[in-house]
Amino acid sequence: MGIVAEELYSLLIPLRSERLVVPRVCVAEVVRYHAAPDDEQRSGWFRGMVKWNNKAIPVVSFEMLCGQAFNLTSGRTRLVVVNPLDPAACPHYGVLAEGFPQMVKVNREVVVLDSDYQVPQNAPILCRISMLKEQALIPDLEVIEQRIAAELSSGR
Repeated sequence: MGIVAEELYSLLIPLRSERLVVPRVCVAEVVRYHAAPDDEQRSGWFRGMVKWNNKAIPVVSFEMLCGQAFNLTSGRTRLVVVNPLDPAACPHYGVLAEGFPQMVKVNREVVVLDSDYQVPQNAPILCRISMLKEQALIPDLEVIEQRIAAELSSGR
């Protein structure tokens, strides 16, 4: 029988109007974001490629994946580099964040499913939870990585 963890170290990632929560193991690194020269002219969720650890990785705007407008990056913008679920199908990728993620311990005692939250159509969101005094979205990393892989294979 496997061991079930009672707590999960996670990162609370700040976006413009929401927060994401992901297990700490999903995040490779958080770095300052230096936008590509054409980033501000892009109109979609795929924000281009940046160098990280001597390789080019795709950058995505989670808000735009959810159908929200893109806000220009600022001096607080960070790049949360995500470890892919399937490295053979999708490379590491960066998610734009508005500030540094905060480490949180997630357990049954602090997490409550927000059953009133309606996931926007086609948004890569599993659900929204309330924990302590925060609300956070749990992203569907599998869907995000499928969209990245499709974007990269289209050659854009």
